[in-house]
Amino acid sequence: MLAKKRSGTASFRETPLKRLILTLCVAMGLTATTAGTISAQNTERAVPASAVQIQLSFAPLVKQSAPAVVNIFTRAEISRSPMGVFGDDIFGSPFSRQTEKVQTALGSGVIVRNDGLVVTNYHVIKDGTEVEVELSDKREFVAEVLFTDSASDLALLQINPEGDDLPILPFGDSDGVEVGDLVLAIGNPFGVGQTTTMGIVSALARTGVGITEVGSFIQTDASINPGNSGGALVDMNGNLIGINTAIYSQSGSSAGIGFAIPANFVANTLRALESGDGTVVRPWLGITGEDVTRQMARILNLEGSGGFLIDEVYDPSPAHSAGLETGDVILSLNSAEILTSAEMRYAIANSLVGDTMEARVFRQGEIMDVAFDLTAPPEVPAREETQLTGRHPLQGASVINLSPAVSQELDLPGKWTGVVISEVPSGSIAARQGFREGDVIRSANRQIIERVEELEMVLEDARSRRWSFILDRGGRTVTYRLVY
Repeated sequence: MLAKKRSGTASFRETPLKRLILTLCVAMGLTATTAGTISAQNTERAVPASAVQIQLSFAPLVKQSAPAVVNIFTRAEISRSPMGVFGDDIFGSPFSRQTEKVQTALGSGVIVRNDGLVVTNYHVIKDGTEVEVELSDKREFVAEVLFTDSASDLALLQINPEGDDLPILPFGDSDGVEVGDLVLAIGNPFGVGQTTTMGIVSALARTGVGITEVGSFIQTDASINPGNSGGALVDMNGNLIGINTAIYSQSGSSAGIGFAIPANFVANTLRALESGDGTVVRPWLGITGEDVTRQMARILNLEGSGGFLIDEVYDPSPAHSAGLETGDVILSLNSAEILTSAEMRYAIANSLVGDTMEARVFRQGEIMDVAFDLTAPPEVPAREETQLTGRHPLQGASVINLSPAVSQELDLPGKWTGVVISEVPSGSIAARQGFREGDVIRSANRQIIERVEELEMVLEDARSRRWSFILDRGGRTVTYRLVY
């Protein structure tokens, strides 16, 4: 409801305010009309360089950076039956299902190379069977997905500019970013169109925020909303310092806590793609472990708290070759302090195969320095992909032997031995019994399973219709007891 204004009078607060404005205008030699004319003139703009200059405009920086930020549209194929629930594949009718394409997601991306290489988030394109990229000048391209990594939530796309010039954003040094630096976030929030917001770097090296398996994020209060994912976080020099990825919010809209993947991590991913002939292989150390709590530090006679306690050393591995042992505590890598397992994973993932790392290690009261060369994870044992046949609950599923290479490929960190389900065809017996791709089979009918051939023997030798399986699913232990 609007309050009525009395004619010919003014409120107690209104009169001093008007007098103040009038006094300032007279002192500056301006009337209201003159001031309005001058403010409307096209004056030269520059990026703010100090608090005094904050009244200036970010427009030159936006004009320089925004053209390289693109909108991403994905389409996914879904199957629907014209017969509704009565048209399920179980009836075997060739007319039971039909396919249609629907738009499923909107997001953002950043062009980082003249040949059309686009960086975005994995979650933006993960469900899409077709990906389209739209530039700010309304040019549209069909994109090819070159690389996806759910562990870091990164994806690389390729568009074909067909000889046309493409705007790009150069990489900045995200390691040189400091808390308090001014930044711009550019993207396509809610699909309304390209939008730029401004804020500061609120924190650095944010880990353990539950966004990705591997990540150490730049935190910003620049407004980031759904649709900004994959967009650019830009510094005051017009350099890309991060890929906007997620927000912390109870409402789903910006609450001033946004997270971006550091540009240096993205740049290392591109270098790995180039050196890997179109594939990205993250380096591997060959250890598993856990955070050192304050109580654990007291037991170990370790001053302070923090560090990475080694639980297991894989043989062969770079860690084993360097002499690392179960019970060692890694305190730093390449002079960067390691306080948590998340920081440990990120430090390794942010390196390249062939890099040499220096670790400071605590062992039985002594501090020592250890050097090791990072390698690609080995595929030992061989995967031996097998589609399971016969009358049992896993009928139709395909399984492979786990190895460090397979573990990285399927995003199963720390799971280097055992048997994993690699494919579960829709409508198969295994699918109907609830088995999923990525399930690690630890035991079947109370028999420990370490190789595909062992699983096949257990399934073949079963004489009862009662079955029991223990699975590792997404880090949780799941027990299946069923009759088939």
